[in-house]
Amino acid sequence: MRHLRIPVLFSAVALLLAACGGQGSGSTGPTPIAEIGDGEGELNLIIWAGYAESGETDAAYDWVTPFEDETGCQVNTTNMTDSNNGVSLMQSGEYDGISASGDATTRLIASGLAAPVNTDVFENYDAVFDDLKNLPHNTVDGVNYGVPHGRGPNLLAWNTEEVTSAPTSWEPIWEGGADYAGRISIYDSSIFIADAALHLMATQPDLGITDPYQLNQEQFDASVALLEELDANDPLYWSDFNDQISSYASGDVVIGTTWPYQVNLLQAESAPIEATLPEEGTTGWSDTWMMYSEAEHPNCMLMWMDHMMSPEANAQATVWFGEAATSEPACEAAEALSPGHCESQHADDPGYWENVWYWSTPQEDCADDDPDTTCVTQEDWVDAWTSLRGA
Repeated sequence: MRHLRIPVLFSAVALLLAACGGQGSGSTGPTPIAEIGDGEGELNLIIWAGYAESGETDAAYDWVTPFEDETGCQVNTTNMTDSNNGVSLMQSGEYDGISASGDATTRLIASGLAAPVNTDVFENYDAVFDDLKNLPHNTVDGVNYGVPHGRGPNLLAWNTEEVTSAPTSWEPIWEGGADYAGRISIYDSSIFIADAALHLMATQPDLGITDPYQLNQEQFDASVALLEELDANDPLYWSDFNDQISSYASGDVVIGTTWPYQVNLLQAESAPIEATLPEEGTTGWSDTWMMYSEAEHPNCMLMWMDHMMSPEANAQATVWFGEAATSEPACEAAEALSPGHCESQHADDPGYWENVWYWSTPQEDCADDDPDTTCVTQEDWVDAWTSLRGA
């Protein structure tokens, strides 16, 4: 599998939709393809690291090669560092599709970068769990703009040799951060502001936060103030998962926010790392495979989307990354790879996901129908994060 490398062509400001005042704005686009034709021989993807494995890291996990052999579509990938970076890469026009989280999907739809899809063309869509279909972050006015890849929570991880009492809340990185000054691991993205807001939902209910992504000015300012207190404890910020793995493995960090993917890899190397979903809940993701509205290889992209919902590919991908599979057939296939995987990841437990706030795009209209509400925009989030990080 080859890796495309192109410069990030747009500044943070260029990532943003000036309006982003509702999911429906700018959502009109081409008519969905009614039938998948012959593959064009190539497929260029923007992915979260680990979403397109070809057996190079572990020979037991390869869902790219079977796809290439079956379709003739050669897969090329570029890893994104966060959703802002992923949107910027899509704006370049060099890619056929993306594995987008909810804080990118709304922007991609509203800007016309994402193509609508006809789910009837996919053999594997019917089997997808009902609570993963027609979600607000990838569906507008009944029109689908992608298909699910998997979902997962952001976890609190710690070194059991350094943090001897297993934490049950996010308190150790916030109020207790001074105890781990210089050794806290934090995701380097503006979306992390939502993690501060989520903690304030539990600890400062008088702020009235009901959605950690849709914040009025007072709520946003309180979240940023909490982040400034965290920053004073000199955390190590990560955007590349390999950097975080190295920091945990070396002991440079002992506690912080992470993905199940890193936990799996660290534990596979016998690192003394445990992780939990804290009691006040967490942010997380429900990722969507989306096609670029002017994709050069649309048939290959649609084939890939269907492939990633197949039992074999979805089982491998979600076991590998440590996230929930998207269908019962995928859960059955995952059982052979990792017994109990779907149970441990709550794949078919809708109630579990009520405590996970999927990444979402901050919107001026607060993503609701109340004309009297105004929220801080995505641009403001990026500006605040840039200021916090001194970038």
